[in-house]
Amino acid sequence: MIDGGEAIRKLALNVVRYTGLAPLAKPFVGGIGAILMLHRVTARPEKPDSVNRHLNIAPEFLDAVIADMKANGYTFVTLDEAIERIKAGGKDGQFAAITADDAYRDNMTEALPVLEKHGAPVTIYVAPGLINGAADLWWEVVEDIVSARGRLILTTPDGPVTIDCSTPGKKLQAFARLHDYLTLEVREEDQRAVLRELARSNGIERDARQSTLMNWDEIRAMAGHPLVTIGAHTVNHRNLKRLPEADARHEVDDVRRILQAELGEAPRHFAYPYGYASAVGDREVGFARDAGYASAVTTRHGVLRAEHAGFLHALPRISVNGRYQSVAHIRTMLSGVTTPLANAGKMLVTI
Repeated sequence: MIDGGEAIRKLALNVVRYTGLAPLAKPFVGGIGAILMLHRVTARPEKPDSVNRHLNIAPEFLDAVIADMKANGYTFVTLDEAIERIKAGGKDGQFAAITADDAYRDNMTEALPVLEKHGAPVTIYVAPGLINGAADLWWEVVEDIVSARGRLILTTPDGPVTIDCSTPGKKLQAFARLHDYLTLEVREEDQRAVLRELARSNGIERDARQSTLMNWDEIRAMAGHPLVTIGAHTVNHRNLKRLPEADARHEVDDVRRILQAELGEAPRHFAYPYGYASAVGDREVGFARDAGYASAVTTRHGVLRAEHAGFLHALPRISVNGRYQSVAHIRTMLSGVTTPLANAGKMLVTI
């Protein structure tokens, strides 16, 4: 099912594509490069019809995107080199850096062979709490709860609420209701406890660690690969903007120490969990800068411009996701014409 916002985005992409506006506009709005954002890359998703399927693309699509970008003059570089090219104003030609959030195992088993084929580097952002089992991929837990029940009971401060999950449409509504409850109504610090109690009370048992993610041995192996850089994604994948300052700084600062202890090297690059406006603002950008990261990326949609040299801790990305598995759509986004459409008319995407 496509929600209204997604339908509008797809309509805008198709209008731009079929009118031929993108190639005409690119010299004016195309910027100097782009940072691509991935999550899962697998041809064999455990739940093909998952409500979270937008987080996944097929390896064949990644292959096609990289090949098309190379054919159109993009050079794929490490994030370190991307930062240097931004500082230099893009004088060495158009470039792209690939990033992947959360350290899904298929980044190693299915995405890496594609990257090796093209010699394309990747930065994988790791949240140690997710790897250790101290934090949850809560969106997957919520889906499991909703999928398993015809109805469920949500205990709120105002009393128990019965949620209908009896039909596919009702399950989508239930997922949205629980998503909003956990991300808007429950304190960020309490989210895991509330989620675990919700799962327990509705008969869902969860392992401590998510099986879809790499373990530390696999992350260490990836860190040793010449195409792979490991970045930081906070300690527990929390929404920093919803945390008190001391807790937010802990998430940003201590992840460096943990990753250095596990991998032997402190990360130079950071990704804000969620990365949208209600998860990262000026305060959080300051935390990342103070912690000493060379860069920090958001999920704000946009191409890179020379002016981003002054905003290296609030960089935009182009999401390569399951909603837009079309090379033509990616080409349109890379033209830069969708950047102002997604950002209230602004060409320079910052916080």
